[in-house]
Amino acid sequence: MTDAAAVPNPAARASGRPSAPILFEAILYPHRSLLPRHAARVVGVVALVAFGLGVLFAHQGAWPVAGFFGLDVALVYTAFAVNARDGAVFETIRLTDRDLVVERHGCDSVPLRWRFQPFWLRVVMDDPPRRDSRLTLTSHGRTLVIGAFLTPRERLEVADALRAALAEWREAPLRAAHAAAGGETPLVSAE
Repeated sequence: MTDAAAVPNPAARASGRPSAPILFEAILYPHRSLLPRHAARVVGVVALVAFGLGVLFAHQGAWPVAGFFGLDVALVYTAFAVNARDGAVFETIRLTDRDLVVERHGCDSVPLRWRFQPFWLRVVMDDPPRRDSRLTLTSHGRTLVIGAFLTPRERLEVADALRAALAEWREAPLRAAHAAAGGETPLVSAE
């Protein structure tokens, strides 16, 4: 899932330094179909069923089976807890007039940050996307994989939007030079 917007830079405003206009921003986060409160309900239902069956088996004399029902509940709870932790991960891609910054936010760590000079940045993604297609940013021998938790179609959408934003960023100096020259020379020749 992605959210993309062109918004002012609140972090720069809060820090007191001059704000660089954000030309493109996308927040990438994994899809989670089960909300935390629904996961708690599922674990609760599993616990109730396991407790009931455990009491039934213990009453029949098969008391060791009750412990295995408890283990099942613990495993289901652990699986949902790991899923919730992994769902808290997200990435932010921000293009300003100075650079492109990718931040990866984990659930329990300091955000990781990469900076790229937009002019030399390449966005690489298979089209049409395959299941194993990766969305990578490449510049000056450095490669960064982004959006690994997205579906192939979502990665392609992010790649297309980022390519368009970078193309617009690269054309801005040409438009400014054209305007400064009085608009006499065409930017692109139509042949």
